[in-house]
Amino acid sequence: MHAVRHGLTNRMIARLQGISLDAVKTHAEHAIAKLQLENRAALRSWRGVPRQSALKQTSNGSTTVNSPFRIEAIGQVSRAVKDIEQAQAWYGRTLGLRHLFTFGKLAFFDCGGSRLYLQEQPEVGPESILYLRVADIQDAYTELSSRGVDFTGAPHMIHKHSDGTEEWMAFFKDPEGRPLALMSQARGSA
Repeated sequence: MHAVRHGLTNRMIARLQGISLDAVKTHAEHAIAKLQLENRAALRSWRGVPRQSALKQTSNGSTTVNSPFRIEAIGQVSRAVKDIEQAQAWYGRTLGLRHLFTFGKLAFFDCGGSRLYLQEQPEVGPESILYLRVADIQDAYTELSSRGVDFTGAPHMIHKHSDGTEEWMAFFKDPEGRPLALMSQARGSA
């Protein structure tokens, strides 16, 4: 469900999860039906958060309290690279950036509290995505939507770390059509 919300195709999800294309189609259809949504596009815009998500609960199990909306910092910048192994070595060894983790063709480094996100792609363009860190992604989404920001989909979890920390994102574009994203972390238990 989160992969569909992130815009991945059934084929991409099957490859990432190591399951059959038919299994992905069946799971997506069941999720759409269970949520009483019309189609896959409606799932991308669905604002729900799973009950067990760290985004929904604080450490004592109560519902999170929304804080006033504000952008805290640039949390992440992405850059396309042609060869992830070569880029990982260059950014890590040559530049001396601290490697955080690698997931398939994605590598993440710490740049003084902001993350550099490298993604292997066949074509490398000049465009980078600015990821703006917010404390409460649901509140930020609501506030920015009320200000006329047109999101490509609702906030969704893109990764859950082994310590239970969840990474949540929601993508949109600036007036010139350049990509931006809100990002937020929710700490949970493993």
